[in-house]
Amino acid sequence: MVAMHAFDVLGDPIRRRILELLADGEQSSGAVTAVIRAEFGITQPAVSQHLRVLRDNGFARVRADGARRLYTVDDTALRTADQWLGRFRRFWTPHLDALATEVARGKRERRLAAQRSEDSEGASDG
Repeated sequence: MVAMHAFDVLGDPIRRRILELLADGEQSSGAVTAVIRAEFGITQPAVSQHLRVLRDNGFARVRADGARRLYTVDDTALRTADQWLGRFRRFWTPHLDALATEVARGKRERRLAAQRSEDSEGASDG
């Protein structure tokens, strides 16, 4: 097995979709295969190969449950990718912080406007 760089593994839309499915909880290989075949039109052996790449590169774990194979997310490679991205966070974190501030400001303004509206309606009823 030749290990792939995390972003090479994640660069494939099918593998990203499989990880999205696994992020929702443990899935049988049959359930994953059914979704991926329906969405991408690939064969069962091709889905199995993608599952193997994820497993071999630290993105997924598998356990046997009788005849079934159950897959879950393995965060090992995701943590490695996250660490690598850490040096770049400074480029987007301030923008996300500014966005959060604007969202909070908008919520506050809507809440105050609603209170003023309620207050003026209450005054006209009295």
